[in-house]
Amino acid sequence: MRSAILAISFLVLAHPVFAQQHEGHKESSPPNDAAVAAEASAEQPKDKPMDHGSMDHSNMDHGSMEHSENEPEVPEVQDHSQMGHGDMAEMPIPGGPPPSGAFSGPAFAADAFVGADIMAESRADVAAKVSGESYLWFQGDRVEYRARQGDNGYLWDVQGYYGGDIDKFWFKSEGEGSFGEPIETAEVQALWSRAIAPFFDLQAGVRQDIAGPSRTHAVVGIQGLAPYLFEVDAAAFLSNKGNLTARIEAELDQKITQRLILQPRAEIGLSAQDISELGIGAGIDKIELGVRLRYEIAREFAPYIGIDQEWKIGGSADFARLAGEDPSTTNYVVGVRFWF
Repeated sequence: MRSAILAISFLVLAHPVFAQQHEGHKESSPPNDAAVAAEASAEQPKDKPMDHGSMDHSNMDHGSMEHSENEPEVPEVQDHSQMGHGDMAEMPIPGGPPPSGAFSGPAFAADAFVGADIMAESRADVAAKVSGESYLWFQGDRVEYRARQGDNGYLWDVQGYYGGDIDKFWFKSEGEGSFGEPIETAEVQALWSRAIAPFFDLQAGVRQDIAGPSRTHAVVGIQGLAPYLFEVDAAAFLSNKGNLTARIEAELDQKITQRLILQPRAEIGLSAQDISELGIGAGIDKIELGVRLRYEIAREFAPYIGIDQEWKIGGSADFARLAGEDPSTTNYVVGVRFWF
């Protein structure tokens, strides 16, 4: 009986109708993801990119995917609270002398490569050219025509030096007068100058008056650039007659443009005693205030116009009145300033 049942089952399975039904059952079963991906890859044209939108990503295990070795790694955040910067801030700053090894080399590093003798000669040559060279400089600060009530006049004020940065020989000359009359005042100074500060020189020498009563004066003064760029020239004069006088001059250049410059100027004369033959009274002798507007055609050449007011004070005003002169004079000036 058992043998008969096995034989019947074999015949049924081998029947063509049953085989077709079984094959249809295999095709209707749902394919897995690997089969779908393989079939899509096989059907995809080689020159067309794969359409990932049609793939079913719901069953893909992204957690098991391995990243490429070239993909950058995210750096770990360091915990600076554990680095101990507070201890570094509390470290004391060494206050002792530098170590002896700091001075073991030559004073000039180039000596080790070029040679100490060659570099010493080169440094001496540079020092001589920078500070040891002598230069000649000359300036006509005021060379002008003066229009005023009565007789018109003229004035010159020139100066210059020859020397280096520290020591110089200065020469100065100034004077004035009226056209058609003898020169009223004229002087020449020869001074030795020594730098006593970055912007000031101490000067000493002689002054010779070459108009009016002849006098020779010993001179001591200072000249330089005061704060706020005031050019100052102050000197005391002791004459061979024992008369002590002084003069203070100051001027300031105010640039309106690079070439148009306004220059206020002030001068005060003083005397320790009356000098009747010169018309000078004790105390403040005179005050002069002026302003000039110049245009620098070149840096070395600048014509100007201006106005200048003079007042004789105290005893000097009395001497002027006795001589029939006005102690107050207004001058309208036209002149030129130059240097080389």
